[in-house]
Amino acid sequence: MEVIPPEIQAFAEKYTTPETELLYRLHRETYLKVDQPHMLSGHVQGRFLSMVSQMLRPARILEIGTYTGYSAICLAQGLAENGLLHTIDVNEELEEISSRYITEAGLRQKIVQHTGKAAQIIPQLDEVFDLVFIDADKAGYGAYYDLVWEKLRPGGFILADNVLYHGEVVLPEAAQSNNAKAMVRFVEKAVADGRAETLLLSLRDGVMLIRKK
Repeated sequence: MEVIPPEIQAFAEKYTTPETELLYRLHRETYLKVDQPHMLSGHVQGRFLSMVSQMLRPARILEIGTYTGYSAICLAQGLAENGLLHTIDVNEELEEISSRYITEAGLRQKIVQHTGKAAQIIPQLDEVFDLVFIDADKAGYGAYYDLVWEKLRPGGFILADNVLYHGEVVLPEAAQSNNAKAMVRFVEKAVADGRAETLLLSLRDGVMLIRKK
């Protein structure tokens, strides 16, 4: 079940600034060589992440879920001078491809890669973040939200990916996968948090924008 019809997605891509040549190669290599390539942010969402970052000009970004590095490269495009992006992934087998493209993009000094469990790494980061992007195991979203909240500056933003989970979130609960149920719990948690403002966007597989008041 796809949230955005293919014809609409193609129209959106047509009128979105094209991928850079490097991002195109990363996109292609991911689809050729890596399991579950649909996890890649891709053209339109990648441009969205880049534009959000360029609007905010963040000094510090945290990404939970590096995958092959596409979204990290997009987010890093808006970093302030001397800005830094920390990105975490549990899958060490993907580190070679993500590291290679991050280096080729000229971002080695701006992106710090961490390999391991985010729940263990986040508490060790002595940073105040302007922007957090959550795109990891769906059951962990609620815990990641709690872990990053005190590290997020007032007025800072969290972007949470896949919150529509292939459209399953609107199915009867009995028909939802465990991941879809986790996404429903997460968005309900964010909306119920009086410290936050929320906006759920039907971009790709659903992105929730959360602002810390």
